[in-house]
Amino acid sequence: MENRYKFLDVFQENIDGSLTPRRQIHVNGVTFGPGATFQKGVAFGGIDFHLYKYWDIAGIEQNGVLNITGFFNQ
Repeated sequence: MENRYKFLDVFQENIDGSLTPRRQIHVNGVTFGPGATFQKGVAFGGIDFHLYKYWDIAGIEQNGVLNITGFFNQ
C-alpha cells in the first residue's frame, strides 16, 4: 500500500545544500542509503530530488527499503 511521507523525514538537508537519505530508498531500479549525497542538478535514479524539495513523497516500504513512487505537488 502506498503511503505519504514528509520530505524531511526521508531526506536530511545538509549545510552545503546537498541532500542525504535518512534511510534506504529505492527509485527507478536504483537503491541508495544514508551514505549517499545528492547535489542540486544531479539526478539519481533519473530524479533530481532538489526539484521536489519539501514536497511530500509517495512510497511503498518493503523489507526496510522505501520505494519512492512519486511526489505530491504542494
